[in-house]
Amino acid sequence: MLLLNENNINYDLVEYLKNPLSVREVMSLSKKLGLNPGEFVRKSEIDFKENHLDKIITDNNKMAISMSKFPKIMERPILVKGDKAVLGRPLENILKLIDK
Repeated sequence: MLLLNENNINYDLVEYLKNPLSVREVMSLSKKLGLNPGEFVRKSEIDFKENHLDKIITDNNKMAISMSKFPKIMERPILVKGDKAVLGRPLENILKLIDK
């Protein structure tokens, strides 16, 4: 978030590891990212592997439920500005969002 602070960009930090998103919030985030839920998960995360989520990765509803239940599988950070969102890695993605 140093890049945002250095550029005096106001932002709200959502700590979804502490307060998991609802299924509805995951689906809203999916829409803002322009990605299906299975496209912004961490496939190497233990929760992903142990729960065999690779078998449901193309089922948007089941993945949203799983992301709500196992928030550690979500890519992070994710930055949201209005109706758009980007994955925070690589850093260039953040610039695309703040330049709009």
